[in-house]
Amino acid sequence: MKYTAIIGALGCALATAPVALAQSSTPAAPKTTQGTKPSTSKPAASAQTGKSAVPAADVTFAKQAAMDGMAEVDLGKLASEKASNSDVKQFGQRMVDDHGKANDELKSWASSNSVTLPTEVNAQQKAMHDKLAKMSGDAFDKAYASHMVADHAKAVASFQHASKTASNADLKAWATKTLPTLQEHHKMARDINAKVGTASKPTAKKSGDR
Repeated sequence: MKYTAIIGALGCALATAPVALAQSSTPAAPKTTQGTKPSTSKPAASAQTGKSAVPAADVTFAKQAAMDGMAEVDLGKLASEKASNSDVKQFGQRMVDDHGKANDELKSWASSNSVTLPTEVNAQQKAMHDKLAKMSGDAFDKAYASHMVADHAKAVASFQHASKTASNADLKAWATKTLPTLQEHHKMARDINAKVGTASKPTAKKSGDR
């Protein structure tokens, strides 16, 4: 009897062993915390590459220089066509050549620094073009030469300031490089203005002349 009981108990144990083994090998389901949402945080942004943003003061200078440069080319073309004085004609063509080159250099800088430059002159510069376009001969020569003196005086002051204070290294270098040319233009304009401003003035009558 005892032997039979032992055999029976052993058989039951062997029969239930695979079930217990299967239950113990089943992976536990992951625990979830009630109310917890999946993470939606974005990875930290990488450091900005390329050139940093151009300061507002530099952009302001660049935009004004672009408009002034376009105006010099525009009026220079007028002078090369309408001026009666050969010096004024030559000066006008010099403005087309020099400012045209400087304008292209500034456009290249703007493209590299994601700066949008004006594509046309301002209202005051348009008005000056219209005024000069209606003139001819000595009247044109005088008005154009006088305007060039005033324009280049302002340009020289602006570029001198930018050559010392611009934060963008490339723009500062361009202003420094262009400044001597503007200073030469200013001197030329003063010399021409002195000539055409007195060339057509009547000689003062001396006492006793009739």
